[in-house]
Amino acid sequence: MTTIPGPDGGGATAPSSLSPSRASDFMQCPLLYRFRVIDKLPEKPSAAATRGTLVHAVLERLFDHPAAERTAPRARSLVPGQWDRLLEAKPELAELFAPEAGGPGLAEWLAEAESLVERWFTLEDPQRLEPVEREFFVETELDSGLRLRGIIDRVDVAPTGEVRIVDYKTGKAPRPQYAEGALFQMKFYALVVWRLKGVLPRRLQLVYLGSGDVLTYDPVPGDLERVERKLLALWEAIREATATGVWLPRQTKLCGWCDHREVCPEFGGTPPPYPLPVTVPAPGGEPGAGGAERPPGA
Repeated sequence: MTTIPGPDGGGATAPSSLSPSRASDFMQCPLLYRFRVIDKLPEKPSAAATRGTLVHAVLERLFDHPAAERTAPRARSLVPGQWDRLLEAKPELAELFAPEAGGPGLAEWLAEAESLVERWFTLEDPQRLEPVEREFFVETELDSGLRLRGIIDRVDVAPTGEVRIVDYKTGKAPRPQYAEGALFQMKFYALVVWRLKGVLPRRLQLVYLGSGDVLTYDPVPGDLERVERKLLALWEAIREATATGVWLPRQTKLCGWCDHREVCPEFGGTPPPYPLPVTVPAPGGEPGAGGAERPPGA
């Protein structure tokens, strides 16, 4: 990213790469993307997101043990230690379980994490798996110059060389009509691996621990090429919004969980001053409060 001194002496960053989560942010609400990527406004940790982080850490660390020791009791036993590691890295997470927070107690929350870990054993058998990668950081640059990056939960390679990309979700599986949106992240990863390694993943697999479902999809080149075109259109819209300083808010049902409603025009707020230089005049509007329209097919 390009860092530019902000008006308060801090650093504002112009986006230079795209990840699945940030692409989803922009498609959900361009102004949310600006708040997270450019303004870097702070967000409060949530018990649900932190539980997801904890469960992911346990499932990753379980593969440090020999296959015969990858049992449900062993996995549950890892939960307290991984929670201590998270808390050491981010002491502020303890505030989630303070009485005044009004959320679940720590013991109840840890028990929920253990239940999610245990459910995984009804969906996959880790004693028969030997991942070649865990928490695998991937990054590639497309011919257009767009840099794609992300972290894949698990990569399996069959003896025949076929690649499977696996992602754990601690929530429930979406309804069939929303499955395409859920697969966007996985197709993103498949595209990066394809462009980076020249290998088309054989299978994409989403493991939903919240509901005990497994969603799979076998990508084909034409499908990933469409994803690439979609990402290029999305990136052009992000570049335009960055240059004009215009980021439109988009109100959805997800706004109820947004940390930035106080500075969102949809809720009577005013965004902070735009910290990057405006290089392209915004037609008929002041920079900062609006945003780019959703790109075709995004």
